[in-house]
Order: sequence, then structure tokens, then C-alpha cells
Amino acid sequence: MSHLFTSSSDGHLYDTRVNGWSHLAPLRRNYRRTFARIRNVPEFKATLRNGAYAWPGGYPLFFITSDGAPICFDCARKELRNIYSAIHDHRSDGWRVEACDINYEDADCYCDHCSKRIDPAYGD
Repeated sequence: MSHLFTSSSDGHLYDTRVNGWSHLAPLRRNYRRTFARIRNVPEFKATLRNGAYAWPGGYPLFFITSDGAPICFDCARKELRNIYSAIHDHRSDGWRVEACDINYEDADCYCDHCSKRIDPAYGD
């Protein structure tokens, strides 16, 4: 919706229809923000919303599960129910996302679910 604004500086969601919206509390805090350590479902959702590339720099991001496996953003979107449930229930079943990181130089980083290559930021 065109009246909703997500701040690129704090990641909060604001409603611009309200007079003085920039001085008021946001509708939702941390709506779109990358969390390096993911402790709950809202942090996972905010990180997923923020996208697969870090800002600034455009470095490729990926998720890390509790068993250390990398998961690409596409698979994280496809497997939302499994990930939400695993995070919420603190299960170590291969779906609990615990972190988001940048792939700086690992040319052999592949998504554990779909085997798609997660490109390194600094080439091969």
C-alpha cells in the first residue's frame, strides 16, 4: 500500500496517512531489517523481508540453521511453515534458522535444501 513507509535507516514501518507520522511511534518496529542472530520468528520474518543482499554493499546473504547448514532465501520462503514451527518450538530438526550471514569468499557454499549455489561476494 502506498501509504505505508519502511525506513531504510531503522527498518520500522510507518503509516504516512497520519499527520506528523515521522514523529510518532511506528506501526511495527523492525519490520524490515537483517538480523545476524535470529532468536525468534519476528526476527526471521524481518530478515527475510529485507532481502537476500546486504545493504550497503550488495553482499549475498544466506540463512544458517541450527545444524550449521546454509539455506538460500528462495528455500526459506518456500519452507516458511517448517522454519516458523522449528524456531517457535526450538526444534533442532534441520529447519530452525539461527543466523543470517554474508558469503564473502566460499565458492563451495550451496543451499542444503535445493543445492543452489550461494554466490560469494568476492568472486571465485
